[in-house]
Amino acid sequence: MDYENKQSAPLDSLEGWVINKCDKWRDHFDSNYEERFDEYYRLWRGIWAKEDSLRNSERSRIISPALQQAVESSVAEVEEATFGRGTFFDIKDDLQDPNQGDIQLIREQLTEDFHFVGVRKQIAECLINSAIFGTGIGEIVAYETKHFKPATQPIMDGDMQAIGVTETTRTVFNLRPVLPQNFLIDPVATSIKEALGVAIDEFVPYYQVKQLQEQGVYDEAELTTAPPDSELEADEELTSYSDDKIRLTKYYGLVPRELFESTVYEMDDEDIEEEGPEYIEAIVVIANGNILLKAEANPYMMEDRPVVAFPWDIVPGRFWGRGVCEKGYNAQKALDTELRARIDALALTVHPMMAVDASRLPRGAKLEIRPGKTILTNGNPAEILQPFNFGKLDPNTFQQAGALQQMVQMATGAIDAAGIPGSINGDSTAAGISMSLGAIIKRHKRTLINFQDSFLIPLVTKVAHRYMQFDPERYPVKDFKFITTSSLGIIAREYEVTQLVQLLQTMSPESPMYPLLIESIVDNMNLSNREEIIASLRKANEPDPEQQAMQQQAMEMDMAQKQASLQNYQAQTEEIQSRIRQNEVETQLLPADSQTKRMEVMLKGAVETDETDKEFDRRARLAELVLKEREIASKEDIVERQMRQYDSN
Repeated sequence: MDYENKQSAPLDSLEGWVINKCDKWRDHFDSNYEERFDEYYRLWRGIWAKEDSLRNSERSRIISPALQQAVESSVAEVEEATFGRGTFFDIKDDLQDPNQGDIQLIREQLTEDFHFVGVRKQIAECLINSAIFGTGIGEIVAYETKHFKPATQPIMDGDMQAIGVTETTRTVFNLRPVLPQNFLIDPVATSIKEALGVAIDEFVPYYQVKQLQEQGVYDEAELTTAPPDSELEADEELTSYSDDKIRLTKYYGLVPRELFESTVYEMDDEDIEEEGPEYIEAIVVIANGNILLKAEANPYMMEDRPVVAFPWDIVPGRFWGRGVCEKGYNAQKALDTELRARIDALALTVHPMMAVDASRLPRGAKLEIRPGKTILTNGNPAEILQPFNFGKLDPNTFQQAGALQQMVQMATGAIDAAGIPGSINGDSTAAGISMSLGAIIKRHKRTLINFQDSFLIPLVTKVAHRYMQFDPERYPVKDFKFITTSSLGIIAREYEVTQLVQLLQTMSPESPMYPLLIESIVDNMNLSNREEIIASLRKANEPDPEQQAMQQQAMEMDMAQKQASLQNYQAQTEEIQSRIRQNEVETQLLPADSQTKRMEVMLKGAVETDETDKEFDRRARLAELVLKEREIASKEDIVERQMRQYDSN
């Protein structure tokens, strides 16, 4: 921090120790990230700068919107996945807790407070910062707000009503996005929790600091306007405004215990106990680099730091992540160079040029070429003037620009739904688009999960804990587990709807899974009355009580009939078994004469069988005699025919 016209804080003081750390962290950021982040910002905004050109001969200043589209499309996917269903978080309670109603109360109350402070807009800005610079950072701030609402009050013994407003004041917590140039962190740390400390260094309005001093939040001190510093401005291209602003450095982290106690409690080194932690978690606020406005131990019951951050894409071993602009940087630069070269060459091939013999022009003549212009020459104009150009523009450059634009989409994974058929799959086949969409959705899902785990859940948890601490009447103190309820982005939802519709076409409407698929399709659509449609579908699928009663009665009758049939089968089986047992008993009790008669009957049957065999033999012999007679007659007939033939000859 290079402050002008100020007195530096002594290094043996608390503010001097904090500023010294911030100076070193600022130098590390400036030497490694400042120029790159500035260029990413210009590419996203479409701002041309001389240092961004790759050729010194470039005249065109066009910047392709490919990277802008990639940033906005990627951020829109995460926003839609997070806020597309309205409520973006949920709460889990202990399973052994008998009172589960407090969960719904906390959820609705926290959702209402988030809506009241407009936290969705702040989260969206953090997402934009993360996509551009690689890391999204937000500070959880507390402030008192006045809430006005219409009300009536009885006057004149209740005969009349006075119309007015009621005013209530309460403390709320909100998220404030922080730009990377305003955020300082220990360079060796990879997260806010494990860092020695973090600092937010930025310009704030003069009146805000004075109001906090009047409220007793900051200590009284004489403040002056801070000198300008372009490194801290949100846009370096703008002219800095140097009036009525103060440079405020808010430090959250560990500080030496001796310096803290000697500053806060005004203790001498001799009074400070030797035993105890070397560092204390504290909050230190410094104005203009040398005026200590606030120093206190961390007041939050969970002893966490009121800062949340997440990388768009994780870079191993580094706090600063990799954003969309960094992913598509090389392809964007090549695309800009290609377009600028084409435009520069187009100027040479389209605009007319003339070669002139300057010695044969009239003295003082100013050569201009325009329709209807008369050019005076000393001699034959065909010998003095000659138009020429540098040939025609190569048409391949336009195709190369399209290929470079696809490289930007390939590097960032961002694409609009309108460009799906021609961009992610050249053949535009259903299978090719499905495979390409699957890869894109996986990349968006990866970023979404990282955003939820590193930013959204810590934000909701920290804000809920602060409400429990400072507003326990509205927020009962309990150990809740916060989870996110985000779903798929718009492209992923459209892809899933397509898959569900194809699955629906292969299923009969009478199938029990058919209503569930219809409900899933409606749930993935961005309809204003989606919940009403789902409720109507569920109600329509509920069985009719009368029909259900009739079905129950029919089932009972069918069951009774089956039971009667079973009893009949059992009775018949028992009767058959009884007859078998009876026959067995009768067989055992038959007298001997009955057995003798039975033997006679069997012998008689055998005799009859012998007579039958004899009759069969007799008939067989008779058949043989008949066959022999026929054979003899046939031979006689043949001999007779031969004799007749002989007589005729």
